[in-house]
Amino acid sequence: MTTSSSSLLLDQPEQLSLPLGASRDLVEVFARVFRRLRVRRPPPAFQVEYRPFAGLRSTIQLRDNHVRVMISDVLESAPPLVLEALAEILLAQVFRRRPSREARECYLAYVFRPAVRRRIDEARRTRGKKRLLPARGRTYDLNEIFSKLNRKFFEGRLTAPRLGWSPNRSRTLLGHYDFAHHTIIVSRVLDSPAVPRYLVEYLVYHEMLHIRFPVERRGHRRIVHSREFHQAEKKFPRYELARRRLRWLCA
Repeated sequence: MTTSSSSLLLDQPEQLSLPLGASRDLVEVFARVFRRLRVRRPPPAFQVEYRPFAGLRSTIQLRDNHVRVMISDVLESAPPLVLEALAEILLAQVFRRRPSREARECYLAYVFRPAVRRRIDEARRTRGKKRLLPARGRTYDLNEIFSKLNRKFFEGRLTAPRLGWSPNRSRTLLGHYDFAHHTIIVSRVLDSPAVPRYLVEYLVYHEMLHIRFPVERRGHRRIVHSREFHQAEKKFPRYELARRRLRWLCA
């Protein structure tokens, strides 16, 4: 028995297995792309369906020559060409092929459209959940730190997000800003008397800059940290020291 799975992002008719819940149109798309990839193995039986994921997510699993694919229903209105591009990307992952540049560009060009990004964010807001602890921790109060930094660096103009400490004491992800939920989460490992206050302030300031300078899109590239972002980040006192200490903490 062989199992493989992955997650994202001359048509001679064949007999297509159509399990309960699968979309015949999507099955035909994946079968057609499979033939085009010229994979040297018998054609698998496909089960492909849309699922109400919390955001843009697609998964593929190969088990005993049965391929099960679940695609975010955010893509339900995507043009056939985009679905073929996604099929090529997913099949290439599970069959260890390299998807064509055309497929990648076609898919990214669609999902980067503003209207599609809004649907993705809406799915994340309505279906996803953010688990976090209260902003007032044992040592530091994130709301108080945010207010202080907002007055000092942003003239109080940033809309306060939801702030909280992470449920887990992560050392790999010390903080992040979630645009869809307008939430800043800081790792609970920093809520300690052993951690200098300026480290927590720097981390909150860094995430506040993501509010001030949202992700940019240049063609198919996502610019998370723009030049303006980096310039503003360096205005934080003890910037270099804070970065060194945080790298040491992660290590």
